[in-house]
Amino acid sequence: MMNKLTWLLIPIILMMQSCGTTQKQTNAQTPVNVDMYTPFTLTTDLSQLTESERKMLPYLVQAADIMNGLFWYEAYGKREVLLGYLKGDARKFAEINYGPWDRLNGNKPFVKGLGEKPLGANFYPTNMSKEEFNQANLKDKNSQYTFLRRDNEGKLITVPYHEMFSKEVKIAANLLRKAATYAEDKGLKNYLLKRANALETDAYYESDLAWMNMKDNTIDIVIGPIENYEDKLFGVKSAHEAYVLVKDKQWSKKLEKYTAYLPELQSNLPVDATYKAEKPGTDSDLNAYDVVYYAGDCNAGSKTIAINLPNDEKVQLEKGTRRLQLKNAMQAKFDKILLPISNELIDPSQRKHVKFDAFFANTMFHEVAHGLGIKNTVNGKGTVREALKEHASALEEGKADILGLYMVNQLLHKAELEGDIKDYMVTFMAGIFRSVRFGASSAHGTANMIRFNYFKEKGAFAKNADGTYRVDFDKMEVAMNDLSALILKLQGNGDYAGVAKLVETKGVIPTDLQKDLDRLNHAGIPVDVVFNQGMSYLK
Repeated sequence: MMNKLTWLLIPIILMMQSCGTTQKQTNAQTPVNVDMYTPFTLTTDLSQLTESERKMLPYLVQAADIMNGLFWYEAYGKREVLLGYLKGDARKFAEINYGPWDRLNGNKPFVKGLGEKPLGANFYPTNMSKEEFNQANLKDKNSQYTFLRRDNEGKLITVPYHEMFSKEVKIAANLLRKAATYAEDKGLKNYLLKRANALETDAYYESDLAWMNMKDNTIDIVIGPIENYEDKLFGVKSAHEAYVLVKDKQWSKKLEKYTAYLPELQSNLPVDATYKAEKPGTDSDLNAYDVVYYAGDCNAGSKTIAINLPNDEKVQLEKGTRRLQLKNAMQAKFDKILLPISNELIDPSQRKHVKFDAFFANTMFHEVAHGLGIKNTVNGKGTVREALKEHASALEEGKADILGLYMVNQLLHKAELEGDIKDYMVTFMAGIFRSVRFGASSAHGTANMIRFNYFKEKGAFAKNADGTYRVDFDKMEVAMNDLSALILKLQGNGDYAGVAKLVETKGVIPTDLQKDLDRLNHAGIPVDVVFNQGMSYLK
């Protein structure tokens, strides 16, 4: 096998050779703005945990931390070489971004001598074309859990994750098994043991089912190769990440009732019956958690504030999904980012409608909405994810956002949700400004831009002379329904060309909006959070 990182190491080595001193090496970077990330400490009330749960926690954090190294390799390559070269803020910025590309600025490089980030990250050889991949006769090339590499003759081969990371996954698996010895909840114990086996085999179905069957556990961990956002070449390869979680039982109790409405909400979707024929699993649940540790993909650049898993369509149809609301991280983003944005860009008369409960609900129903709609195309093109390829993630995020608001509106009409639709709509609008700052290169950023431009076209909001935005509630409801129907049909039809056109025409940041986003930067409003985390912060 050829040197996996030759394409990355050469420019760095050349730079180091051409720079005479450490000071020159430090200055060889493009200026970075570390202050765009505001620090937040992840903690929770440990007094609610049993003695066994407290003993379990360090093992889970250690296992989660191993995912950092695996994701570094998937996103970039040799972490030690890059970090050994960078100094000061540039090094810190690379740690936040898991590589030399700014994730919130279109993945532009901030290390001189390096080009744009490869669309396939480090999952594929950088000199591999799509045509070469498509013609390669490799049975597991489309697996979520294989790398594409070249053999000594330059031919494409596949390397399973559990072989590439054999040492690391063995350590992580044994840590999960050690944690399982302290598990008092049978469901949690079963999941930890099955997940440990899955890390060593890349067979995740049984552990996904075990995770779905857990109901009464206070401590939880999501760990392994989960999301495929990092693979922008084909949208196939999953990247490693982990969350260590402690359930907020009081908030979770308030959320229990909503999963019962999934079949009714599915049947009421604003599309023909063909596009909502699938039945969402009824074993889904909603819970709120404090996150005490993020690692890997979910910790890179913008931070995830809610989880909807598993991604396996088979498990979703059998059991549904679990929706985990990350309440402490959500509160941090609301206080430190969303409220300051609202004070800059939302019409003064509508700022009173920006509320945490609305932000929490919009985020929660975004995750619920992932389970609605359709997972398999209606015309034999396979799953939606297979048919839409690299655009699947962006459109799915767009579906979840707009259907989440649609569901809020439905539940308000049924008097099953408290509040005023104006709160949810204005908070939703402010949320677009928050999320679009993540950059159009991310799936979430693209989804936000499609929605912003679609809403603008439909008159769902107007821009005032003072540069603030005012929501037109009636027109937003119409636009919400129309965009929901459009996305559901594109997914159901597996319309790759139609989605590509939508992304090309509406998944971009217009000049006028960019000026508004620049205003937020000049006002010193952070773009996202960076965590102080680990066992030392939990004592």
